[in-house]
Amino acid sequence: MPLPLERIEWMPSPPLAPGAGPIDFDHLQRMTLGDAGIEQEVLTMFSAQSLQLMHTLAAIPADAGALTHTLKGSARAIGAFAVADAAARLEAVIARGSDISTALAELGEAVTQAREAIEAVLRRS
Repeated sequence: MPLPLERIEWMPSPPLAPGAGPIDFDHLQRMTLGDAGIEQEVLTMFSAQSLQLMHTLAAIPADAGALTHTLKGSARAIGAFAVADAAARLEAVIARGSDISTALAELGEAVTQAREAIEAVLRRS
């Protein structure tokens, strides 16, 4: 006799490790010395800066390497390590003189995820 199956609604799992999301908020808190006002300020600035840099990088300017390096440093400062890693890969591709389209798309996706996480935090504040 078959057992009756009950449908259970899907529920997201918590991260496997602290900081596993687009923004490592523990890192951000350490960098801002736990000051919630500063956290909000740097998140707002990073969100705007990353959007602007992605728009600029889409045109593949002559200073794309320097712009990517700037984004990498900013991302590391706030704990957006997936953005920083993607920026580092793009920076390496630019330095090699290879086609940047895949690395740029990867960076764009990482930035989008980080900005969505930031917007969610800022809406709650």
